Amino acid sequence: MVNLTRIYTRTGDDGTTALGDNGRTTKTDPRLEAYADTDETNSQIGVAVASGSLPAEVAQTLTRIQNDLFDVGADLCMPLRESYEWEPLRVQEAWIDELEADCDRYNEELEPLRSFILPGGTPGAAQLHVARTVARRAERAAWRALEEYGDAPAGADAGKGEGGVNPLTARYLNRLSDLLFILGRVANLSVGGDVLWQPGGGRAEAPDKGRR
Repeated sequence: MVNLTRIYTRTGDDGTTALGDNGRTTKTDPRLEAYADTDETNSQIGVAVASGSLPAEVAQTLTRIQNDLFDVGADLCMPLRESYEWEPLRVQEAWIDELEADCDRYNEELEPLRSFILPGGTPGAAQLHVARTVARRAERAAWRALEEYGDAPAGADAGKGEGGVNPLTARYLNRLSDLLFILGRVANLSVGGDVLWQPGGGRAEAPDKGRR
């Protein structure tokens, strides 16, 4: 059970913050950027759900994902180690499978996509496109953290804050951004479908691909 009795602590006033294992790191650490961007993704999804313009099934799916994203953030802030006093939350392969199943299921409701689309339509759809772009940023941050820290667990004699990053976090965020794109399209079914991109801002026809 989480029990927050005070919100400010002043412990971060020197530009550092705590990881999940109580190790300290800078606030520009790519691991922190990854879970901060994951938190922002969660918040953007919350705005989409709060818009009230999403189908009930889509809102239910997104609420499940919001809970998952807390766990993704918890995973990203906890360096991989060979052993723990208490086993931490970790993203599981089954979670990614679940997102892929969601993608397939919702995509069956849609017409084949033959053009790029613009973020827009209903308020919920537009907000889901914002969430999609933030999820992509979170994924990039997770890959940066993996590049810097690797994906190997630290040994028992390693200090706090050492250890790798779970690569399933980056894969989860990748699939999530795909799903958010699909759900943005689903959210626009009620207004006739996608807002299509017009090459040249509608001022010119699409270029002839046969010309060189």
